[in-house]
Amino acid sequence: MDFEAVLAAILPRGALLTSEESKRPYECDGLSAYRALPRAVCLPRTRDEVRQIIAVCAEHRVPLVPRGAGTGLSGGALPLTDGVLLSLARFNRILEIDPENRIAVVEPGVRNLAISEAVAVHGLYYAPDPSSQIACSIGGNVAENSGGVHCLKYGLTVHNVLGVKMFLSTGEWIELGGRTGDAPGLDLLAVINGSEGLLGVIMEITVKLLPRPPVAKVLLAAFDTVAAAGEAVAGIIEAGVIPAGLEMMDRLAIQVAEEYCHAGYPRDAAAILLCELDGLEEEVAAEIVRVEALLCRLGAIEVRCSRDEAERSRFWLGRKSAFPAIGRIAPDYYCMDGTIPRRELSRVLTRIAELSRESGLLIANVFHAGDGNLHPLIAYDANDDQQLAMAEAVGGKILEICIEVGGTVTGEHGVGVEKLNQMCIQFGTPELELFHRLKAAFDPHTLLNPGRAVPTLHRCAEFGAMHVHSGQLPHSDLPRF
Repeated sequence: MDFEAVLAAILPRGALLTSEESKRPYECDGLSAYRALPRAVCLPRTRDEVRQIIAVCAEHRVPLVPRGAGTGLSGGALPLTDGVLLSLARFNRILEIDPENRIAVVEPGVRNLAISEAVAVHGLYYAPDPSSQIACSIGGNVAENSGGVHCLKYGLTVHNVLGVKMFLSTGEWIELGGRTGDAPGLDLLAVINGSEGLLGVIMEITVKLLPRPPVAKVLLAAFDTVAAAGEAVAGIIEAGVIPAGLEMMDRLAIQVAEEYCHAGYPRDAAAILLCELDGLEEEVAAEIVRVEALLCRLGAIEVRCSRDEAERSRFWLGRKSAFPAIGRIAPDYYCMDGTIPRRELSRVLTRIAELSRESGLLIANVFHAGDGNLHPLIAYDANDDQQLAMAEAVGGKILEICIEVGGTVTGEHGVGVEKLNQMCIQFGTPELELFHRLKAAFDPHTLLNPGRAVPTLHRCAEFGAMHVHSGQLPHSDLPRF
C-alpha cells in the first residue's frame, strides 16, 4: 500500500486532500509571497488520528509541517512539496475552565480571542493579544511565542502558558509543565514556546487566566517628530511606569489607520504613542496625571485620555487595524519583526526612513514601543518582481540594523523561512550547532518542519560569502508565485 493510501485508511472521508485544487488554500501562511503545494494535507479530528499520521510519516521518512490558523507572518507553516501538511484547525475545543485556579485547558486550534470570550463571565481573560487574535490559534501562538499590545506588562505567550501536551516525531506522548507555575524538572516548557513546530506537535495547552482590571484608560500622545516619540518611550520606562500597553505609530501608519477605521488619531502628527494604564480606579487616576505631565515634559504636542470604554476600544482598533489598512496605499505589504533596545528607537527609525527613500518603497512603522518590538510595514506590489525583491532586501537590511544595535531578528513572528539568512548574522557556529542538537534530541530524524527557524551551517557559509561579496541580500530561492 502506498503512502497516500495508508493515510486514507487512517482518516475519515474528506480529511485527506491530495488534489491540486483542494490543497491550494494551504499553500502559504500569512507570508503569502512564498508558496508551495504539499504532497498531502491531513485534517484529523482525533488525537489518535494525529498519532497515526505521525507514525506513518516516521515510517516512510516523510516530513511533516504542523499548521494552525495560517496567520503566521514568517513562513513557518510553508508546506514542503514532498511533505505532509498537518492541519490542527479542527482541534478547537476549550476542554476545561477552572476559574478558582484561573486556568483554562484548550486544544491547539482554539482562537486566541475565544479564550477571553469564554472566561469573561468569570471576570477573567487571557492576556496575550496579537493583532490577529480574532483569527490566530493558541497552538500557533505557542509555536511563535506571540505577544501583543499588552505584552509589556503581562508578558508574551511563554509567560502565560503553564503546560503543554504533545507528540514527538517518534510518536511518543510527553507532558511539559502542568497546572501550576512551578513544575518539577528542567524547564523544557520554555523551549517549546517559540519552537516553530520543530520539536513536537502540540495537542493540548494549559493557559493562565488573569482577572480583568477594574479600570483601563488609554493616553494618546501626539509628537511632531518620530525622534521625540522615541525619547518619550524611554522616558516613561525610566520613570518607573509599567503601562499595560505602550504602542507607537508613525505618520503614515496614523493616516492609513485613520482612513480605515476612524480611530480619532491626529492626522498631522509625526508619531503617536498609545499608553494604557490599568488597575484600581484611584491608582489609574493618579497614574494618568503623572504620565500626562511626563509626556508633556518629554515633548508631546497633544495628550488625550480615553473618555470611556468605547473610545479606549477605538484607540486600540486603530492600532490593530494598521496592517490591513496598508491596503489603502499598496496591494501588498511585507511585515518585519525585529526587536531592539528601547534607547535605540530614534536611531533605528531614522535608518528605516533612509531605507524607504533609497528604495522608493513606503514604510509605515507600528510597534510595541515598550519592549522595542518593531513592525515596519513595507508597502509594495507583489505583481512586480522587482518590487518584491526590493521589499525583501529592505526587510533584510532592517533586521541587520536591529542586530547591529544589540537587538534580535524576531520578537513574536518567529524566524520561519523569512529570517534564516539573518540568523546566520546573529548567531555563530557554536550556537547554531547547539540549536541543531536540541532539535535532534526531540526529532532525531528531522521530520518536523525541517529547514525552518534554524539555518544549516552550509547555508550560512553560502550567505556569508554572497553577503560579503555583494553587500546586498541575495534573493530567496524559496518558491514564489
